Amino acid sequence: MMRNRLGGSFAAALAVTLGSLALPSIASAATTLIVGKAAPNADPIIPVNVGEQLGIFKKHGLDLKIVDFTGGSKMATAMAAGSIDIGDGAGTEMALVAKGVPMTAVCESAGPIPFIGIGVPYDSPIHTIEQLKGTKIGFSSAGSLTDWLTKELERKEGWGPQGVTGVALGNGASNIISAFRAHLVDADIGVTSLFLAMDEKKTGRLLFPVTKYEGNLAAGTVYASDKLIKENPAAVRAFVAGWIETVNYMRMHKAQTVKIESGITGFPESVMGKDYDLTIGMFTKDCRFDAESLATLKRSFADLKLLPTTPDMSKLYTERFIPK
Repeated sequence: MMRNRLGGSFAAALAVTLGSLALPSIASAATTLIVGKAAPNADPIIPVNVGEQLGIFKKHGLDLKIVDFTGGSKMATAMAAGSIDIGDGAGTEMALVAKGVPMTAVCESAGPIPFIGIGVPYDSPIHTIEQLKGTKIGFSSAGSLTDWLTKELERKEGWGPQGVTGVALGNGASNIISAFRAHLVDADIGVTSLFLAMDEKKTGRLLFPVTKYEGNLAAGTVYASDKLIKENPAAVRAFVAGWIETVNYMRMHKAQTVKIESGITGFPESVMGKDYDLTIGMFTKDCRFDAESLATLKRSFADLKLLPTTPDMSKLYTERFIPK
């Protein structure tokens, strides 16, 4: 799945000598990679912190420098500027690849999106998906994933384009809590861990994860800069191998994972334990891109008018760095 575009989207093939190595997942010793996260606390992004703290990436010959961003577009801007080597985000950033950002998706880390949910005020009379019809639902910003998920709720439930009223609130916890208290919205689409934390304080509660109505959409996706792919493909392969090993560890060690995640997010372990149970099943075992995720992303790009034409999804990702 090679392509030619601005900035050198895919690099030349691996040298024959590298391809013949017995241990292709191991990069040169002490290879430093700057990893940009599209959000500090999103569940499909956190494994990079877990693997770094556990020394898993070091075992693969990588020294990670992790930088947090407040959105996929800011992460992509840093990638275009050459400031980061790896982007840890979501499949929605593939639209930016199509626009010419010099990066390529190298791992679908999570397919479904249980870490996003619909929350309501703690004392809300709403308890079912049907009761959301005709309500005001908050989302982060126009053109965002949560904006699209609001429209998807209308579409999947057959309510029509006026089935609910979307309200842009931002994604800050204080904004959502204030909107609940002032009755500016009846519900909000946001991260499930926030609503679980709100439940403990009796300011809000999780109604359900959006997986109740939405399927796979490459909710977690790892990107490599085209420069890194060209100059050090072994490091890309090592990162993907380290990521897969980290996720496997997380599946088998709930208590340790929850402890690390609590330290990263600031939410208590009681909240992150519930969040773990909701989300651990979303991670892919091998980083491969599934057809449903790609089809859903392609449709979302059209729905949100992110691109002037429908992209060829095969040109936006590669599986060549996945361990065989």
